[in-house]
Amino acid sequence: MKTMAKILLATAVSVLAIPATASLRCSNGLVSEGDTKLEVELKCGKPENSSTTNPAVDEFGNRVQGAATVEHWMYGPQNGMYRYLRFIDGTLVNIDSKRN
Repeated sequence: MKTMAKILLATAVSVLAIPATASLRCSNGLVSEGDTKLEVELKCGKPENSSTTNPAVDEFGNRVQGAATVEHWMYGPQNGMYRYLRFIDGTLVNIDSKRN
């Protein structure tokens, strides 16, 4: 019996250690963190609203090391729910849902 309890405990701990990635179901498929902007647009269509923050540049017009292009897309409302997606350099890094 003690062995079974140890196995169940080890299984529970390993499941909890797996990082959760957010996903969003769209009319043409499921999008997840790590997808590209193109993949998201093909599955979800154009966003209702979007904004882009360009990377910082130095006095010579060169991109500052470590700077990134950040985009925010919004979908919705769908049944009162808004979906907010954040991309860094064209890769989906965060999906958030909020009810209005």
